[in-house]
Amino acid sequence: MSQVAVQQHLIDPEICIRCNTCEATCPIGAITHDDRNYVVKADVCNACMACVPPCPTGAIDNWRAVPAGEAYPVEAQLAWDALPPLLAPEQLAGDPVSPAQEEQGIPVRVDPGVVERQEPETSSFSAPVPPWSAAHPYTNLYRAGNPTQATVAGNFRVTEAGMQSDTHHIVLDFGRMPFPVLEGQSIGILPAGRDAGGRPHHARQYSIASPRNGERPGYNNVSLTVKRVTTDHRGSPVLGVCSNYLCDLQVGDRVDVVGPFGSSFLMPNHPGSNIVMICTGTGSAPMRAMTEWRRRMHKSGRFQGGKLVLFFGARSARELPYFGPLMNLPRDFIDVNLAFSRTPGEPRRYVQDAIRDREVDLVPLLADPDTFIYVCGLRSMEEGVILALRDVAERGGLDWAGLAAAWRREGRLHLETY
Repeated sequence: MSQVAVQQHLIDPEICIRCNTCEATCPIGAITHDDRNYVVKADVCNACMACVPPCPTGAIDNWRAVPAGEAYPVEAQLAWDALPPLLAPEQLAGDPVSPAQEEQGIPVRVDPGVVERQEPETSSFSAPVPPWSAAHPYTNLYRAGNPTQATVAGNFRVTEAGMQSDTHHIVLDFGRMPFPVLEGQSIGILPAGRDAGGRPHHARQYSIASPRNGERPGYNNVSLTVKRVTTDHRGSPVLGVCSNYLCDLQVGDRVDVVGPFGSSFLMPNHPGSNIVMICTGTGSAPMRAMTEWRRRMHKSGRFQGGKLVLFFGARSARELPYFGPLMNLPRDFIDVNLAFSRTPGEPRRYVQDAIRDREVDLVPLLADPDTFIYVCGLRSMEEGVILALRDVAERGGLDWAGLAAAWRREGRLHLETY
């Protein structure tokens, strides 16, 4: 028997953007939520760490020493606006805990003030680390309790009028306020107004669609790709709170912004690095950012070599964001492969079909240690893309298990689905 404190797994409500990634990732149902907070059930969590790498903000990676047997209950966590203060050492003298109790209900045991973690036990293919040559990201500079403001500098529809997909390219200017970002990062938007309970709306996450030196080079601005949400996943009418707020903004309007977020879904910067981008719909945002940065580097003569390959899926060409600008990019700069699932008179075709069609060209890229793969779009696409990559690798004589493990270990495969 021993007097111990334990490290309780908590979610920081000031940083959390309620994207549901943690709950969807948790393999044992230890995470739950209401309309206010996402929280961790102390009696279920086994500290497997499966939820930590996918979290875009780092809100999930919080641990507090508490006396054994006195974990913060779910009911208390659901009411928090911020994490509770750290407990003093004299408050951590918990009740004795037997080895049997430790095995059954205590995920991590530590001495007061000492943090220990188990290594991740997750089957996720996505790398928790960035490419070795990625630039250093800044994260969580602004939180919900202290957001910064940006001014709308532009709001343009980038899908054809009259189509079901009403997607906008929105430019936000930060003026003199520091807001350094990299391709692959995201920001949180705090919609104006209050929810049905009278509380301010939570932040919604959007990937940055512009390169690190701004939508307009040398300006302190970023762009977003936002689809107006008018139905839920079952097709029932619903108005997305933040997407409609953003799509309706006018030039000159002010917007509350938090972030930036993300420290692993970052592009490589070393010469000769290849980038394979796989996306659907507004998942094109980070791919546009990476493509534009690489294009600017090529134009300036500062980066030569390395291939860009894009697999881009949409219902039809008329619903594909940035279709016109994409078609104007030189074919010797980027290899574009489009897949449309609702073209009249044509069979349905998805990005995984396009991947398999390019098997001969993809095999040497997949085998190249300088190739980095990025997947962004609806969560439903993730399994199909992974299976397509597996099929291409195995038919090309590559060791799929070893390759996938290396991609994850070396920061070369990144999945960002929602």
